[in-house]
Amino acid sequence: MKAWQVQELGDPGDVLQQIELDAPDPGAGQVQVQVRSAALNFPDVLMCQGLYQVRPDLPFTPGVELCGEVTALGEGVERVQVGDRLMGASAIPAGGFAEFALMPATNFKAPESLDDDAAAVLMIAYQTAWAALYRRAELKPGETVLVQSAAGGVGSAAVQLAKIGGNTVIAIVGGAEKAAAAKALGADVVIDRTTEDVVARVKEATGGKGADVIFDPVGGDAYDLLTKCVAFEGRIVLVGFAGGRIQAPPLNHALIKNYSILGLHWGYYNVKRPAVIVEGNEFLTSLADAGRITPLISRRLSFGELPDGLEQLAAGKTIGRLVWHPNP
Repeated sequence: MKAWQVQELGDPGDVLQQIELDAPDPGAGQVQVQVRSAALNFPDVLMCQGLYQVRPDLPFTPGVELCGEVTALGEGVERVQVGDRLMGASAIPAGGFAEFALMPATNFKAPESLDDDAAAVLMIAYQTAWAALYRRAELKPGETVLVQSAAGGVGSAAVQLAKIGGNTVIAIVGGAEKAAAAKALGADVVIDRTTEDVVARVKEATGGKGADVIFDPVGGDAYDLLTKCVAFEGRIVLVGFAGGRIQAPPLNHALIKNYSILGLHWGYYNVKRPAVIVEGNEFLTSLADAGRITPLISRRLSFGELPDGLEQLAAGKTIGRLVWHPNP
C-alpha cells in the first residue's frame, strides 16, 4: 500500500516520506480499515515534530483521525464487522495517512447522514467543543461565548455548538476571509484581531460585562488578551496551545475577577471516563442526523498534497478542516 511515513522528526514538509508498505495487521481489539478520508489535525503536526504527548517510535504513519471501511478484525473484536464504516481515532503508528490504517474497535460507526469527509472530521473537533462548552464550562442558554480562532477546525465546531445551545457567540479571527467564514457559521459578533481592538470590541458587544465562557485553543499571547475579556464569574476553557507558548497566568487576576480557568484534555476521557465519549457521540450524531451541524471543510487534498496541507495548518493559514484522500 501507499503511505506517508515519518522516519525522522521535524516539520511535516521536511520529514514526511511517501513509501510502499504492507497493509498493517490488526492487533487485539483493533480493526484494519481501508481509509476513505483522513482529517488533518494539529496533533499530526506536533507528532511529526516530536512535540506531542504521544511520541511513537520511528518510523510511523501519522493521521490521528479518519473515516474508513473495516477490512479485517483483530482478536476479540465482536461489536464491529467487516464492511462497517467507522469514524474516529487511528491506532498510531499505523495512522490514517495511508491506504490502509488501524483503528481501535471502540470507535463509532459513521452516521449515514454524513459523507466520508464529514465523518472523518466529526470526532476530535466536535467532541472537544462539546466537552469544553457543555461539560467543563456548563454553558447555560443565554450566556455569551467568546471563541478564539473561530474559523479554525475546533473553533468552527465551538461556534456551531454554542449557537445550537441558544447562546450569543463572539468570534475572534485573523483576516477578512476568516471573518466571513465565522459569520457564515452563525457568529453574532466577529472581531478581526488583525485590524480591531479585541478587548474594546468585546466590551462593546457585552455592554462592558465581558464573555461568560471563553473557548481558547490558542493559548500564549492570545490567552493573555482573553483574561481582559472574561466576565465576573466567567469561565475560560483551555483546549490547546496552537500559539506555541504555554502561558503561566497570574492567578491573582483570576481571584480578583472571580473567574475560573478550566482545562480540557478530551482524549483523557477515553482512559478515565469513556462513557463521556459515548455521550458526546450520541449527542453529535443526533445533531448530524437532524442536519443541525455541518462540518466546515475548506480543502480536500490528494495523496501528494498532504505535506503542504499540514504546513498550512501549522502556519494557521487554514479555514475549518482539511481532509486527505489516499486515492483520486
